[in-house]
Amino acid sequence: MTILVTGAAGYIGSHTLRELLRSNRPVVAIDSLVRGNRLNVPVGVPFEEVDVCESKGIADVCRRHDVETVVHFAAYKSAGESMERPDLYWHNNVYGTARLLEGMLEAGVKKLVFSSSAAVYGNPERLPIDENAIIRPENVYAETKAMAERLISWYHVTHDLGWVSLRYFNAAGASLDGSLGEDWSRTTNLIPLIMKAALGESGPLRVLGRDYPTFDGTGIRDFVHVEDLASAHVAAIDYLQAGGKSSTLNLGTGKGHSVLEVLRAVEDLSGLPVPHEFVARRPGDPAVIYADSRLAQSQLGWQARYGLDQIIETAYRWHSKTRDLDGGAKSTPDTGARPATR
Repeated sequence: MTILVTGAAGYIGSHTLRELLRSNRPVVAIDSLVRGNRLNVPVGVPFEEVDVCESKGIADVCRRHDVETVVHFAAYKSAGESMERPDLYWHNNVYGTARLLEGMLEAGVKKLVFSSSAAVYGNPERLPIDENAIIRPENVYAETKAMAERLISWYHVTHDLGWVSLRYFNAAGASLDGSLGEDWSRTTNLIPLIMKAALGESGPLRVLGRDYPTFDGTGIRDFVHVEDLASAHVAAIDYLQAGGKSSTLNLGTGKGHSVLEVLRAVEDLSGLPVPHEFVARRPGDPAVIYADSRLAQSQLGWQARYGLDQIIETAYRWHSKTRDLDGGAKSTPDTGARPATR
């Protein structure tokens, strides 16, 4: 039975697609290509240019490819953009999830692994954050993820949908083989922005806030390697297909690193200075956030294998290569794979 990956031409979706191929799973990939790149999908993988809002198209793909389980990545993910263009986020992330579910159910598909986010927790009351923490989104993006989770849980009640919602913390890094990574021309994620500043492809890094109640005044986050996230999605598929109950699970390392810690680690690895300047913190951003992922370990047998050193090494190797091969251009090398935004 085939696994359908939505948003397969994006950042995390493309890494998960590769992990599924490595484990010899039959797959079909879909993406609207609005923000993903077709070349992220390996040659030979069935690919359909379908928007998740097109429920009839989803149902058709599911029927033709004998789909049993869907892994849903297709979403916009910039907190800042979501506050400027909330219409994009309500439509793609919430309406798109509802239409995807309708298409799946029309084709008789009742298993879903959902790409959610720790952003749903907002400012946590206690640390580390476990799955029982209060949900209180601080931006439109986080609210769309919380709403999509609620949609999915109601389809469990009304249509017996089986699901796993994976709330991951700060996705980072690139593939260990150096062939796939994140597109720094689109992302607002910290580590690609640090790389961009270090490699002279942008102005100084804008550090959002230096007055947090942390040891160095900058925010502390839990960074989890993208290949660890990919392996968690495969484990969630196995869990559902084995009859596991519907669950919400955190994915993180359980350890936080400050913005300045990450910046200094990049300088140490690269031997390059990272030009930076401090600006006002972004409203709603928590001072410290890191995961309690014990439930994912007990239910999926998953835990993060890679730490900050591997994240920075793989990201630096990826961004250095893309920059060098393109003479400093923002496009990516012709390696058969391209970075993307999700």
